[in-house]
Amino acid sequence: MKDYQKMDKKQVLLAQSETRLDLFLAQNLEYSRNQIEHLIKKGFVCVNEKTIIKNGYKLKLNDIVSYELQNEEEKKEENNTNNIHPVDFDIEILYEDDDIIVLNKPSNLTVHDAPSVNEPTLVDWLKSKNYSLSTISGELRHGIVHRLDKGTSGVMVVAKNNFAHTNLSEQLVDKTMGRYYLALIDLPLKDNIIVEQPIGRNHKDRLKMGIVEDGRYAKSAFYKIENSVNNKYELITAKLFTGRTHQIRVHLNNLNRHILGDVLYGFKGNLDTFSRVYLHAYILYLYHPTKNRYMCFMAKLPDDMQSFIDKNFNTKDINEKITQDNIFSCFNTDNQRLFTQR
Repeated sequence: MKDYQKMDKKQVLLAQSETRLDLFLAQNLEYSRNQIEHLIKKGFVCVNEKTIIKNGYKLKLNDIVSYELQNEEEKKEENNTNNIHPVDFDIEILYEDDDIIVLNKPSNLTVHDAPSVNEPTLVDWLKSKNYSLSTISGELRHGIVHRLDKGTSGVMVVAKNNFAHTNLSEQLVDKTMGRYYLALIDLPLKDNIIVEQPIGRNHKDRLKMGIVEDGRYAKSAFYKIENSVNNKYELITAKLFTGRTHQIRVHLNNLNRHILGDVLYGFKGNLDTFSRVYLHAYILYLYHPTKNRYMCFMAKLPDDMQSFIDKNFNTKDINEKITQDNIFSCFNTDNQRLFTQR
Protein backbone atom coordinates (compact mmCIF):
# COMPACT_ATOMS: atom_id res chain seq x y z
CA MET A 1 0.00 0.00 0.00
CA LYS A 2 1.32 3.44 -0.86
CA ASP A 3 2.31 5.54 2.15
CA TYR A 4 0.44 8.84 1.86
CA GLN A 5 2.35 10.40 4.73
CA LYS A 6 3.39 13.55 2.84
CA MET A 7 3.16 14.95 -0.66
CA ASP A 8 5.85 17.63 -0.73
CA LYS A 9 4.53 20.29 1.70
CA LYS A 10 0.93 19.16 1.45
CA GLN A 11 -1.13 17.75 4.28
CA VAL A 12 -3.23 14.67 3.57
CA LEU A 13 -6.75 13.56 4.49
CA LEU A 14 -8.64 10.36 3.64
CA ALA A 15 -12.24 10.61 2.39
CA GLN A 16 -14.40 8.31 4.52
CA SER A 17 -17.59 8.71 2.48
CA GLU A 18 -18.87 10.10 -0.81
CA THR A 19 -19.31 13.86 -0.46
CA ARG A 20 -18.48 17.23 -2.03
CA LEU A 21 -14.86 18.33 -1.81
CA ASP A 22 -15.66 21.71 -0.22
CA LEU A 23 -17.96 20.14 2.39
CA PHE A 24 -15.35 17.51 3.22
CA LEU A 25 -12.65 20.13 3.79
CA ALA A 26 -15.01 22.35 5.79
CA GLN A 27 -15.73 19.41 8.11
CA ASN A 28 -12.07 18.53 8.58
CA LEU A 29 -10.29 21.89 8.65
CA GLU A 30 -10.66 24.84 11.00
CA TYR A 31 -11.25 27.23 8.07
CA SER A 32 -14.27 29.25 6.97
CA ARG A 33 -16.20 28.25 3.86
CA ASN A 34 -14.69 31.22 2.01
CA GLN A 35 -11.17 30.12 2.93
CA ILE A 36 -11.93 26.61 1.72
CA GLU A 37 -13.24 27.90 -1.61
CA HIS A 38 -10.13 30.07 -1.98
CA LEU A 39 -7.82 27.10 -1.39
CA ILE A 40 -9.62 25.05 -4.03
CA LYS A 41 -9.91 27.78 -6.67
CA LYS A 42 -6.25 28.78 -6.29
CA GLY A 43 -5.13 25.20 -6.99
CA PHE A 44 -3.94 24.32 -3.48
CA VAL A 45 -6.06 21.15 -3.25
CA CYS A 46 -5.48 17.79 -4.97
CA VAL A 47 -7.47 14.56 -5.09
CA ASN A 48 -5.37 11.47 -5.70
CA GLU A 49 -2.47 13.81 -6.63
CA LYS A 50 -4.54 15.61 -9.30
CA THR A 51 -5.27 19.32 -8.78
CA ILE A 52 -8.99 20.04 -8.42
CA ILE A 53 -10.38 23.59 -8.70
CA LYS A 54 -14.09 22.75 -8.57
CA ASN A 55 -15.72 23.22 -5.13
CA GLY A 56 -18.47 20.71 -5.87
CA TYR A 57 -16.13 17.94 -7.01
CA LYS A 58 -17.58 14.63 -5.80
CA LEU A 59 -15.22 12.59 -3.64
CA LYS A 60 -15.36 8.82 -3.55
CA LEU A 61 -14.66 6.55 -0.59
CA ASN A 62 -10.91 6.44 0.25
CA ASP A 63 -9.96 9.26 -2.12
CA ILE A 64 -6.72 10.88 -0.94
CA VAL A 65 -7.26 14.62 -0.50
CA SER A 66 -4.10 16.73 -0.14
CA TYR A 67 -3.94 20.46 0.48
CA GLU A 68 -1.15 22.99 0.74
CA LEU A 69 -1.36 25.63 3.43
CA GLN A 70 -0.54 29.14 2.31
CA ASN A 71 2.21 31.14 4.00
CA GLU A 72 0.61 32.41 7.23
CA GLU A 73 -1.59 29.37 7.68
CA GLU A 74 1.35 27.05 7.02
CA LYS A 75 3.54 28.88 9.51
CA LYS A 76 0.76 28.77 12.10
CA GLU A 77 0.31 25.04 11.71
CA GLU A 78 4.05 24.41 11.90
CA ASN A 79 4.23 26.47 15.09
CA ASN A 80 1.35 24.52 16.57
CA THR A 81 2.94 21.14 15.82
CA ASN A 82 6.46 22.13 16.84
CA ASN A 83 5.40 23.86 20.05
CA ILE A 84 3.35 21.19 21.79
CA HIS A 85 1.41 22.45 24.79
CA PRO A 86 3.03 21.28 28.06
CA VAL A 87 1.38 18.05 29.19
CA ASP A 88 0.76 17.50 32.91
CA PHE A 89 -1.74 14.62 32.84
CA ASP A 90 -1.84 10.95 31.93
CA ILE A 91 -4.30 8.78 30.00
CA GLU A 92 -5.28 5.17 30.71
CA ILE A 93 -4.18 2.77 27.97
CA LEU A 94 -6.56 -0.17 27.55
CA TYR A 95 -4.58 -1.94 24.81
CA GLU A 96 -1.50 -1.33 22.67
CA ASP A 97 0.46 -3.12 19.97
CA ASP A 98 2.46 -2.16 16.86
CA ASP A 99 -0.64 -0.96 14.99
CA ILE A 100 -3.14 0.57 17.41
CA ILE A 101 -3.55 2.19 20.81
CA VAL A 102 -6.90 1.91 22.60
CA LEU A 103 -7.31 4.45 25.39
CA ASN A 104 -9.84 5.83 27.84
CA LYS A 105 -10.07 9.58 27.12
CA PRO A 106 -10.69 11.72 30.21
CA SER A 107 -13.45 14.31 30.14
CA ASN A 108 -12.63 17.97 29.44
CA LEU A 109 -9.77 17.00 27.13
CA THR A 110 -9.75 18.17 23.50
CA VAL A 111 -8.69 15.47 21.05
CA HIS A 112 -6.60 17.58 18.65
CA ASP A 113 -5.35 21.13 18.24
CA ALA A 114 -7.23 23.92 16.47
CA PRO A 115 -6.91 27.73 16.30
CA SER A 116 -9.28 28.13 19.24
CA VAL A 117 -7.48 25.59 21.46
CA ASN A 118 -5.00 26.98 23.99
CA GLU A 119 -4.44 23.92 26.14
CA PRO A 120 -2.79 20.51 25.78
CA THR A 121 -4.69 17.95 23.72
CA LEU A 122 -4.83 14.18 23.45
CA VAL A 123 -2.54 14.39 20.42
CA ASP A 124 -0.10 16.49 22.46
CA TRP A 125 -0.07 13.72 25.07
CA LEU A 126 0.57 11.05 22.41
CA LYS A 127 3.45 13.06 20.98
CA SER A 128 4.89 13.71 24.44
CA LYS A 129 5.08 9.92 24.88
CA ASN A 130 6.90 9.62 21.51
CA TYR A 131 4.32 7.29 20.03
CA SER A 132 4.60 6.49 16.33
CA LEU A 133 1.37 7.75 14.78
CA SER A 134 -0.39 7.68 11.41
CA THR A 135 -0.29 10.89 9.36
CA ILE A 136 -3.33 10.53 7.09
CA SER A 137 -5.42 12.95 9.17
CA GLY A 138 -2.92 15.80 8.83
CA GLU A 139 -0.28 17.35 11.06
CA LEU A 140 -2.59 18.37 13.90
CA ARG A 141 -4.49 15.08 13.99
CA HIS A 142 -1.77 12.43 13.90
CA GLY A 143 -3.25 9.03 14.70
CA ILE A 144 -6.84 10.24 15.06
CA VAL A 145 -9.28 7.89 13.31
CA HIS A 146 -12.40 9.04 15.17
CA ARG A 147 -12.92 11.56 17.92
CA LEU A 148 -14.94 12.46 20.99
CA ASP A 149 -16.19 15.89 22.04
CA LYS A 150 -14.08 17.64 24.65
CA GLY A 151 -16.54 16.96 27.48
CA THR A 152 -17.21 13.35 26.49
CA SER A 153 -15.08 10.66 28.11
CA GLY A 154 -14.43 7.11 27.02
CA VAL A 155 -12.86 4.63 24.68
CA MET A 156 -11.05 5.63 21.47
CA VAL A 157 -8.68 3.86 19.09
CA VAL A 158 -5.58 5.62 17.72
CA ALA A 159 -3.71 4.41 14.62
CA LYS A 160 0.05 4.03 14.80
CA ASN A 161 0.57 3.75 11.05
CA ASN A 162 -1.21 4.66 7.83
CA PHE A 163 -2.19 1.10 6.94
CA ALA A 164 -3.99 0.70 10.27
CA HIS A 165 -5.59 4.13 9.87
CA THR A 166 -6.96 3.32 6.41
CA ASN A 167 -8.27 -0.06 7.54
CA LEU A 168 -10.02 1.37 10.61
CA SER A 169 -11.50 4.20 8.52
CA GLU A 170 -12.99 1.61 6.18
CA GLN A 171 -14.47 -0.19 9.19
CA LEU A 172 -16.15 3.03 10.27
CA VAL A 173 -17.79 3.21 6.87
CA ASP A 174 -18.95 -0.43 6.72
CA LYS A 175 -19.95 -0.40 10.44
CA THR A 176 -17.65 -3.25 11.50
CA MET A 177 -16.21 -0.81 14.03
CA GLY A 178 -18.42 1.13 16.41
CA ARG A 179 -19.10 2.24 19.98
CA TYR A 180 -21.82 1.98 22.60
CA TYR A 181 -22.34 4.93 24.93
CA LEU A 182 -23.72 5.44 28.42
CA ALA A 183 -25.50 8.71 29.24
CA LEU A 184 -27.30 10.16 32.25
CA ILE A 185 -30.36 12.16 31.21
CA ASP A 186 -32.65 14.62 32.99
CA LEU A 187 -35.96 12.83 32.33
CA PRO A 188 -36.56 9.11 31.71
CA LEU A 189 -37.47 8.05 28.19
CA LYS A 190 -40.99 6.74 27.70
CA ASP A 191 -39.75 3.80 25.62
CA ASN A 192 -36.68 2.42 23.95
CA ILE A 193 -36.50 4.35 20.71
CA ILE A 194 -34.76 4.66 17.36
CA VAL A 195 -34.39 8.21 16.04
CA GLU A 196 -33.84 8.90 12.34
CA GLN A 197 -33.58 12.66 11.83
CA PRO A 198 -31.15 14.61 9.59
CA ILE A 199 -28.49 16.64 11.38
CA GLY A 200 -26.77 19.80 10.18
CA ARG A 201 -25.47 23.11 11.46
CA ASN A 202 -28.10 25.02 13.43
CA HIS A 203 -29.16 27.94 11.22
CA LYS A 204 -29.67 30.26 14.22
CA ASP A 205 -26.66 29.28 16.36
CA ARG A 206 -23.48 28.23 14.55
CA LEU A 207 -22.06 26.68 17.73
CA LYS A 208 -24.81 24.07 17.68
CA MET A 209 -26.00 21.29 15.42
CA GLY A 210 -29.71 20.67 14.92
CA ILE A 211 -32.44 18.73 13.14
CA VAL A 212 -32.53 20.45 9.75
CA GLU A 213 -34.17 19.44 6.48
CA ASP A 214 -30.97 19.89 4.49
CA GLY A 215 -28.85 18.03 7.07
CA ARG A 216 -27.14 14.67 6.69
CA TYR A 217 -28.99 11.43 7.45
CA ALA A 218 -28.49 10.37 11.08
CA LYS A 219 -29.73 7.35 13.02
CA SER A 220 -29.43 6.68 16.77
CA ALA A 221 -30.89 4.02 19.06
CA PHE A 222 -31.53 4.63 22.77
CA TYR A 223 -32.20 1.88 25.31
CA LYS A 224 -33.46 2.37 28.87
CA ILE A 225 -31.14 0.96 31.56
CA GLU A 226 -32.30 2.20 34.99
CA ASN A 227 -34.22 5.06 36.58
CA SER A 228 -32.83 6.90 39.58
CA VAL A 229 -34.33 6.15 42.98
CA ASN A 230 -36.51 9.28 42.76
CA ASN A 231 -37.35 8.58 39.06
CA LYS A 232 -36.00 12.01 38.10
CA TYR A 233 -32.98 10.80 36.11
CA GLU A 234 -32.22 7.84 33.89
CA LEU A 235 -29.14 5.95 32.78
CA ILE A 236 -29.46 4.98 29.11
CA THR A 237 -27.24 3.32 26.55
CA ALA A 238 -26.94 4.55 22.97
CA LYS A 239 -25.76 3.09 19.69
CA LEU A 240 -24.94 5.24 16.66
CA PHE A 241 -25.57 3.99 13.14
CA THR A 242 -24.07 7.20 11.71
CA GLY A 243 -21.38 9.52 13.02
CA ARG A 244 -22.65 13.09 12.95
CA THR A 245 -21.30 15.86 15.17
CA HIS A 246 -23.14 15.98 18.54
CA GLN A 247 -25.49 13.26 17.24
CA ILE A 248 -26.55 11.76 20.57
CA ARG A 249 -27.06 15.19 22.12
CA VAL A 250 -29.08 16.51 19.16
CA HIS A 251 -31.33 13.46 18.89
CA LEU A 252 -32.02 13.45 22.65
CA ASN A 253 -32.84 17.16 22.52
CA ASN A 254 -35.32 16.34 19.77
CA LEU A 255 -37.02 14.02 22.29
CA ASN A 256 -37.03 16.82 24.89
CA ARG A 257 -34.42 14.92 26.87
CA HIS A 258 -30.98 16.31 27.77
CA ILE A 259 -27.76 14.81 29.04
CA LEU A 260 -26.90 16.08 32.51
CA GLY A 261 -24.59 19.08 32.19
CA ASP A 262 -25.33 19.67 28.51
CA VAL A 263 -26.31 23.35 28.64
CA LEU A 264 -25.62 23.77 24.92
CA TYR A 265 -28.57 21.52 24.12
CA GLY A 266 -31.04 22.57 26.79
CA PHE A 267 -30.09 21.11 30.17
CA LYS A 268 -31.54 23.38 32.89
CA GLY A 269 -30.27 21.73 36.09
CA ASN A 270 -27.86 22.94 38.76
CA LEU A 271 -24.57 23.52 36.93
CA ASP A 272 -22.61 23.54 40.18
CA THR A 273 -23.16 19.78 40.27
CA PHE A 274 -21.98 19.02 36.74
CA SER A 275 -18.61 20.09 35.35
CA ARG A 276 -19.24 18.52 31.95
CA VAL A 277 -21.67 16.53 29.81
CA TYR A 278 -22.35 13.15 31.44
CA LEU A 279 -21.79 11.13 28.26
CA HIS A 280 -19.28 8.26 28.15
CA ALA A 281 -18.11 6.09 25.24
CA TYR A 282 -18.35 2.76 27.07
CA ILE A 283 -17.59 -0.04 24.60
CA LEU A 284 -15.58 -0.11 21.36
CA TYR A 285 -15.63 -3.04 18.95
CA LEU A 286 -13.46 -3.51 15.86
CA TYR A 287 -11.44 -5.93 13.77
CA HIS A 288 -7.71 -5.64 14.29
CA PRO A 289 -6.30 -4.00 11.13
CA THR A 290 -3.50 -6.53 10.57
CA LYS A 291 -4.53 -9.58 12.62
CA ASN A 292 -8.16 -9.46 11.38
CA ARG A 293 -9.27 -10.53 14.85
CA TYR A 294 -12.50 -9.26 16.38
CA MET A 295 -11.75 -7.24 19.50
CA CYS A 296 -13.87 -5.45 22.09
CA PHE A 297 -12.81 -2.94 24.74
CA MET A 298 -14.65 -1.44 27.69
CA ALA A 299 -13.75 1.86 29.40
CA LYS A 300 -14.94 2.02 32.99
CA LEU A 301 -17.14 4.93 33.99
CA PRO A 302 -15.22 8.03 35.15
CA ASP A 303 -15.34 9.00 38.81
CA ASP A 304 -17.82 11.88 38.38
CA MET A 305 -20.46 9.77 36.63
CA GLN A 306 -19.88 6.80 38.95
CA SER A 307 -20.24 9.03 42.02
CA PHE A 308 -23.51 10.48 40.71
CA ILE A 309 -24.84 6.98 40.06
CA ASP A 310 -23.81 5.78 43.53
CA LYS A 311 -25.71 8.69 45.13
CA ASN A 312 -28.88 8.54 43.02
CA PHE A 313 -29.34 4.99 41.70
CA ASN A 314 -29.38 1.40 42.88
CA THR A 315 -25.76 0.70 41.93
CA LYS A 316 -26.06 -3.08 42.27
CA ASP A 317 -28.86 -3.23 39.69
CA ILE A 318 -26.91 -1.00 37.29
CA ASN A 319 -23.72 -3.05 37.57
CA GLU A 320 -25.67 -6.12 36.54
CA LYS A 321 -27.23 -4.32 33.58
CA ILE A 322 -24.16 -2.69 32.05
CA THR A 323 -22.08 -5.79 31.48
CA GLN A 324 -20.73 -6.14 27.96
CA ASP A 325 -23.08 -8.99 27.08
CA ASN A 326 -26.14 -7.12 28.32
CA ILE A 327 -25.25 -3.94 26.42
CA PHE A 328 -24.84 -5.91 23.21
CA SER A 329 -28.13 -7.73 23.80
CA CYS A 330 -29.99 -4.40 24.12
CA PHE A 331 -29.47 -3.77 20.42
CA ASN A 332 -29.64 -7.23 18.90
CA THR A 333 -32.14 -7.97 16.13
CA ASP A 334 -34.78 -9.49 18.43
CA ASN A 335 -34.69 -6.63 20.91
CA GLN A 336 -34.98 -3.99 18.19
CA ARG A 337 -38.60 -5.03 17.80
CA LEU A 338 -39.12 -3.37 21.21
CA PHE A 339 -37.98 0.00 19.86
CA THR A 340 -40.39 2.66 18.75
CA GLN A 341 -39.42 4.62 15.63
CA ARG A 342 -39.19 8.36 15.20
